Amino acid sequence: MILDKVNSPDDIKKLSFDEMKELSGEIRQLVMNKVDTIGGHMGPNLGIVEATIGLHYVFNSPNDKIVFDVSHQCYPHKILTGRKEGFTPDNYLKYTGYTAPEESEHDLFKVGHTSTSVSLATGVAKARDLKGGKYNVIALIGDGSLTGGEALEGLNNAATLGSNIIILVNDNDMSIAENHGSIYDNLKKLRETEGKYENNFFTALGYDYYFIKDGNNIEEVIETLKKVRDIAHPTVVHMYTQKGLGLAPAVEDKEAYHWSLPGVISHAGESMPAMSEDYTSITKDYHLKKAKEDKTYIVVNAATPGVYGFDREYRNKLGKQYTDVGIAEEHAVAYSSALASQGAKPVLHFMSSFVQRTYDQLSQDLCLNNSPITMLIYWGGISGADCTHLCTFDIPLISNIPNMVYLSPVNKEEYLAMLDWSVNQNEHPVAIRVPTCNFVSTGVNDTTDYSILNKFKMIERGSKVAIIGAGNFFYKGEDVQDELKEKLGIEATLINPVYLTGIDENMLEDLKKDHELVITLEDGQLDGGFGEKVTRFYGDSDMKVLNFGAKKDFPDRVPLEELYERYHLTTDLIIEDIAKCLNLLQSVK
Repeated sequence: MILDKVNSPDDIKKLSFDEMKELSGEIRQLVMNKVDTIGGHMGPNLGIVEATIGLHYVFNSPNDKIVFDVSHQCYPHKILTGRKEGFTPDNYLKYTGYTAPEESEHDLFKVGHTSTSVSLATGVAKARDLKGGKYNVIALIGDGSLTGGEALEGLNNAATLGSNIIILVNDNDMSIAENHGSIYDNLKKLRETEGKYENNFFTALGYDYYFIKDGNNIEEVIETLKKVRDIAHPTVVHMYTQKGLGLAPAVEDKEAYHWSLPGVISHAGESMPAMSEDYTSITKDYHLKKAKEDKTYIVVNAATPGVYGFDREYRNKLGKQYTDVGIAEEHAVAYSSALASQGAKPVLHFMSSFVQRTYDQLSQDLCLNNSPITMLIYWGGISGADCTHLCTFDIPLISNIPNMVYLSPVNKEEYLAMLDWSVNQNEHPVAIRVPTCNFVSTGVNDTTDYSILNKFKMIERGSKVAIIGAGNFFYKGEDVQDELKEKLGIEATLINPVYLTGIDENMLEDLKKDHELVITLEDGQLDGGFGEKVTRFYGDSDMKVLNFGAKKDFPDRVPLEELYERYHLTTDLIIEDIAKCLNLLQSVK
């Protein structure tokens, strides 16, 4: 194998073009093997192989600085920079799926969210200029990242740098799903004219512009990169690549193979088991029903339709009552706020990790204007994800903004009732945390009036200890209640708080009569979270309070079971902490 001879970027410079072409195939096979085994980004990494080889052939990393956007296109880069053992079966979990400076001097930043590379590279280049350095700075951006506001802000600023910065635009005619927006219309015209279209977005900003017709042709990539290497002012290299190249199904269905579950290749063609009802399916059914009943009802998301189960067929059914704004979460919030202000009924969808990008818009464009949108938050909770895609921060972020109502249902009927209330009311911006726990249906319609804000649900009244289990952790609360009875003989109170944005002061005050301890359980970060609101209420009283949830940290691919131990979220550890607090440790059976 050619790869046996490549242990660093210096080794690439010794290869012939034929050897580099052979190396491309070997890299693709390693990527496919790894993703098929543990899951990961398939299409983006298969499409960027030749360009990555070309970058390391022409430039001298780590002296020259390469900044990856999103960094989900970094697998070939990792293979070529001394980490190929992470693509062997015994070491698939050794390295993260994103750039990570602790792994290699060839990685500048931890990056997992989009549209950041130009801004980061501009800062790197400016620091170089201030220090009198002479190295190259390259920003690699693609997969729809140009729709993100930060990418445009970075392009605007980088164009005025007056020194070497190379922006390599990997145009594969795709985002996570299809591209949206006029920028991509401009890229399409540039592709069709091989870079000669007169209304060139990049030259209008002041960049030198170079076009690579075939970004999967190593010779063409290297030839162009050599031309721009020593240019002493900002330059854009626009190359057209084939997302998923080397795996026919990934080329044919680029959206499905952007990120793949294990077994996508080895189990290709096998029939999938029939899907049972879940929160995704009932949400999709709800949208179709409401869109048919009300022409002002509109579904909005920012470039991740797969997270919500919105495949092409489903999006086509919604037609004009669906908007994918591209990778532009901030715009999605302001757009939805304006829709609601004019009488439409937008339902905005975010994965928890990506809602972090929207704080100012949530505060200013949405909540300050009190626009009555519905916002659904998916995948919120503690997980073993990469540190770049943690979903533990949405409760502190969303629940502390004035005017916002953040609801956390625990079963199908609550969820649908909350949706109904939210889309039909005109008083508040409402967010709903879509459950990630097991799908539960009571079979009984929920008749709660959710317009009476911050009214908790008393599920079972006991004494001595009260358990407030929010959303996903309500059922953990049930387990704790059962164990308290068995191990300590305590008949505990169980409460479903429903609201993450406020507290039921009347119910909490009433607990003072016959309770010594209140515990809160939340599937997210404790600092700034729901439980602290309860603790603050009892601050001037004799009531003891224990908050259970995630610590303020960035765990990176830590197994969920280990995190639960670390955060004292197993039932046994919760019981132990309760016993310690009540001086009953010796009584635990």
